[in-house]
Amino acid sequence: MSEASELPNKEEEEEEVTPEPEEASSDSSGEEAAGDTEMDFLRNLFSSTLGLGSADKVLDELTLDAVAQYIKSGKCKNIICMVGAGISTSAGIPDFRSPGTGLYANLQKYNLPYPEAIFQIDYFKKHPEPFFALAKELYPGQFKPTICHYFIKLLKDKGLLRRCYSQNIDTLERVAGLEGDDLIEAHGTFYTSHCVSFCCRKEYNLDWMKVKIFSDDIPRCDKCNSLVKPDIVFFGENLPVRFFTSMKSDFPRCDLLIVMGTSLQVQPFAGLVGRVSKSCPRLLINMEKAGQADPLLGLLGFGGGMDFDSDKAYRDVAHISTCDDGCLALAELLGWKAELEDLVKKEHARIDSQDQKEKASESKGAAAKTSSASVAPEPKKEE
Repeated sequence: MSEASELPNKEEEEEEVTPEPEEASSDSSGEEAAGDTEMDFLRNLFSSTLGLGSADKVLDELTLDAVAQYIKSGKCKNIICMVGAGISTSAGIPDFRSPGTGLYANLQKYNLPYPEAIFQIDYFKKHPEPFFALAKELYPGQFKPTICHYFIKLLKDKGLLRRCYSQNIDTLERVAGLEGDDLIEAHGTFYTSHCVSFCCRKEYNLDWMKVKIFSDDIPRCDKCNSLVKPDIVFFGENLPVRFFTSMKSDFPRCDLLIVMGTSLQVQPFAGLVGRVSKSCPRLLINMEKAGQADPLLGLLGFGGGMDFDSDKAYRDVAHISTCDDGCLALAELLGWKAELEDLVKKEHARIDSQDQKEKASESKGAAAKTSSASVAPEPKKEE
């Protein structure tokens, strides 16, 4: 959740290109997607080589303040957010790669052949125990959304958010108030689970899976006894079909792309930054610059080709900070800071109150069960 929220985050196999998913119901949809990909390649090739297409400069300068002024101008009405593990680390969810604290640095106790194995589908089918032990530590519901999550919710409330594309599986976007139509969970989610058997595929909900994980039971299908896996994307699995269908309609309409908390290393997610128009400003809020692909990869349409520093830079802005600090800084420039802080305070108080009620209810139920078990049965009367 986060890059652990991205749990099976594809970011962990650097530069691995995940194939587009095939819809079982239609072979033609796979062929159509392949055709679209070839056309995208040709467009990028001819456009880059021949210098085709206009690149209007929208921002007055490449600063966070200029991005804020653009949003306030009223010309910006279709913002897309692309987010990764970095937006959830302040919630207490580890990322994958940070030395010493990252998820991969702390998997020794699971005796894995290599760290990535915990999120590989073939290894999971043979050895599910390590994944479910880790899932218990990182399970949704134990963490609260961050300032960054609520900033995205504020964009929605103000009618500016077209969609949020997330690599994370921690469900914190949903907890913060984004609904299914607002969200593309590119690497899947814990929200639902399915039997791994292709002949069954029975669906299970979040509560069912939670009971299994916290009782230390390996979840198995009550219909066929196969393993049941949360609908998160493991290495070796396809991304959700909706990821591919939505990006084709969303990104050409995008008038501001905000990228937060991701290293932009994993395809096809990283390549989304190159799907907006040439005039669309792109803001990166991250602890380091990302997405600056080499010329060859940029030509092939991979890596995004972000340009922050060259003489030709005209639309890409890098704000180097934590995601929370960056969102607060942008909110302040927009005149939204107090509103954002109030939203975070109110929602965290609501979540705390709800947790207390659930814990009280669980304690009451456990006490009632203990009391019932401790009552000795009445002796039978002799006739």
